[in-house]
Amino acid sequence: MTNDAILSQPLTIRWRYESNVTNLTPAFDTERIFVPLAGGQLVALKAKDGQLFWRAEIGGELSASPIADENAIYVASETLVQTAGQKPSGALRALGREGGVTQWMTPLVLPLRGALALSHGKIFAGGLDGRAYAFDKRTGGVLWSIPYSLEFSGQPVVKDGKVYLGSEDGTLLALDEISGSLLWRYRTKGAIHGPVAVTKTNVFFGSGDGYVYSVSSDKGKLQWRKRTGAGVEAVVLAGDSVLAASLDNFAYLLNLKGAMLWKKQLPGRISSQPLAVAETALFTPLSSSEGVVLGLKDGKQVNTLPAGEELTSSASPIIVGDAVILTTEHGLLAFARPSDSKGK
Repeated sequence: MTNDAILSQPLTIRWRYESNVTNLTPAFDTERIFVPLAGGQLVALKAKDGQLFWRAEIGGELSASPIADENAIYVASETLVQTAGQKPSGALRALGREGGVTQWMTPLVLPLRGALALSHGKIFAGGLDGRAYAFDKRTGGVLWSIPYSLEFSGQPVVKDGKVYLGSEDGTLLALDEISGSLLWRYRTKGAIHGPVAVTKTNVFFGSGDGYVYSVSSDKGKLQWRKRTGAGVEAVVLAGDSVLAASLDNFAYLLNLKGAMLWKKQLPGRISSQPLAVAETALFTPLSSSEGVVLGLKDGKQVNTLPAGEELTSSASPIIVGDAVILTTEHGLLAFARPSDSKGK
């Protein structure tokens, strides 16, 4: 069975994990979910039944969405600020998969923000200090750290030797993966938070200025831009199209040349990355009580995932194994086909 069949078929709650979650998207591997909690904690759950594997007490607060591979979970954190005007310090850690024990830790002057990315043995991130970073995932050593005088809180994307990273001042940077040197930059008029979507020739991204952009991947030259009703927090490639989630409560599907194929109003603002699988896409609108699945062909609603409470987190939905995971106000919900469900 394919993942798109999971999204389009009736789903019921298989398990729930109640805790004080954050706005950070959980990390995962083939069988486990690593959930960032308030108070600087990370828990590892079994994707199949939601059972707790381990809990790691990191301290402070987690500052960026973590990421995992077959060796470790990589977690960014920050200290709590006690006095006005004081800036938080940061750290990057690798935690062991089996017990959550710290394998290495790299202290940072200021915390990392947004999300972490992995590629070719490196961890990529942007920091509150306006630096773009590459770390050695085996040791935590800093491979490069380049100051750009920009505040980063976006999600790096690594593709074809380039690292793409958006900033709070609306600049998209394309950096050389090996050296961190600037290849090109493109400036918009709104913050860039979400990850870019990349083809062989183009980079697609959304900006807080209300536009979806397409620029050339080699030189960052504008190909087209399309206006939406409000800031665009996330874009994702969906086959030969670009799916955009906007804070005007609409989802938009554009072809790769920027023509509008359809738009669909949803019951809330969309600040999280949609989960696009084959011919369907799952959205988790803020302040609504259900995830919404749209068919990509025509934008019509094909399914809902009732959460039973408000969706207030900007954490993105994920699929782990045969379970679809939503972050709600009070924890995690795992949805699966009724035949696979184990009950609540």
